[in-house]
Amino acid sequence: MLVDLLLLAASLALLLVTAKYFVDGVSGIAALLGVPELVIGMTVVAFGTSAPELVVNTLSAVRGETALAFGNIAGACLLNAGFVLGITALIRPLRVAPSIITREIPMLIVASLALLVLASDQLLNHAVEADAWGRSDGLILLLLFSIFLYYTAREAVAAGRNDPFAEEVREEAEANAGPRHSMPLLLGMTAGGLIGLSLGAQWTVEFAVNIALSLGVSQAVVGLTIVSLGTTLPELSTCIIAARRGNSDIALGNVVGSNILNLLGIGGIVSSIRPVPIPPGGHQDLLFLAVLTVILLPIAIRSGRTITRGEGAVLLASFTAYMGWRIAGAL
Repeated sequence: MLVDLLLLAASLALLLVTAKYFVDGVSGIAALLGVPELVIGMTVVAFGTSAPELVVNTLSAVRGETALAFGNIAGACLLNAGFVLGITALIRPLRVAPSIITREIPMLIVASLALLVLASDQLLNHAVEADAWGRSDGLILLLLFSIFLYYTAREAVAAGRNDPFAEEVREEAEANAGPRHSMPLLLGMTAGGLIGLSLGAQWTVEFAVNIALSLGVSQAVVGLTIVSLGTTLPELSTCIIAARRGNSDIALGNVVGSNILNLLGIGGIVSSIRPVPIPPGGHQDLLFLAVLTVILLPIAIRSGRTITRGEGAVLLASFTAYMGWRIAGAL
């Protein structure tokens, strides 16, 4: 089991490193082709921070390891909303831009509640034998994600430099642009990153399944904990760096945007590939995620649109208590 843990850690490290090369390569190619920074930031860079979750969960769905995919989606979002936000707020109180209150957080609430409702088939229809995210549910999630992207892009373009989201996206695109490289080098970076992502995802799924078998727990629990912690490291590091530099509003936008992408984008892709049965304990995970998401709105509004250190401590303590209860119940 120790060997599997070490190999899983190595696979996650490969995922994180090659995701960076892949994003840099694609971003550089887009810049050389004259694609605007706003477009690069909203597509390549945004998806790049969630590339580990995307490739791991997509491969899990293709291989039929849907419990692992469910655990990783729910776990990554719980980690972001509870652990990452809590740690970041403890480092420095998080300023909340008005657009996050009026646009991003409400959409995140819709996303979390939609996932919970779509996972309650038996409650809504007693004739259904088991709860699952079906392919039709996946299409609904992707439609919601497309609407969010369209609405956000339209508002950001209309507001220009006055829109915090647009400015954040441009800054992220510029930060990821790095020095200009030649097209052959960028193509090589992209191809190498893609190969590394594929291998890292394949090994991550394989070793995560081995660990679940060794511990005698479900794949959902392994995805909820070990794999989720590994795949959310980019968000955690980005938020900590942003907070220490005084850009705490960027940290909050990164967490909220990442969760929307995980729930609607990645959740929609995974369940469109293969129906995802809700594993034991899955409803509690989705319910707790919905609660964390809903209370995020009043927390963001009060205290002069600032998430204080005390509120960050509450988020972190709530997440720690829930995960401790969840793991204890699985062992």
